[in-house]
Amino acid sequence: MDTSNNPITAWHQIVEQRDMSGLSNILADDVIFHSPVIHTPQVGKALTIMYLSAAAGLLLNGTFRYVREVVGPEDAVLEFVSEIDGIMINGVDLIKWNADGKIIEFKVMIRPLRAIDTIRQKMAEMTQKI
Repeated sequence: MDTSNNPITAWHQIVEQRDMSGLSNILADDVIFHSPVIHTPQVGKALTIMYLSAAAGLLLNGTFRYVREVVGPEDAVLEFVSEIDGIMINGVDLIKWNADGKIIEFKVMIRPLRAIDTIRQKMAEMTQKI
């Protein structure tokens, strides 16, 4: 399998360094972001960076870690866990990229319901500050 255009390594570096400035390099201009708390897809690099940056500010709090990873030639599923306000969050990032190695779709799914409610409230607060 050719992984030369695989953006997952760069994504892991961004997450590990907690530095979202590299997102622009790995996202396609017309990337589609699917949030676990917003029912409509968010289209475009700027919106995706805004939401991923807000999520990073919330989830990358010292408890975040990826616990499973399945990577194919043009997509990946990354399972993660984190804790916010004593609530254990379990989720997956579903990431799809094009032949140029640019992410064209980023979908986040989380559980349980209590985690979704907490994330919805905190993300609303964070995105209003951006």
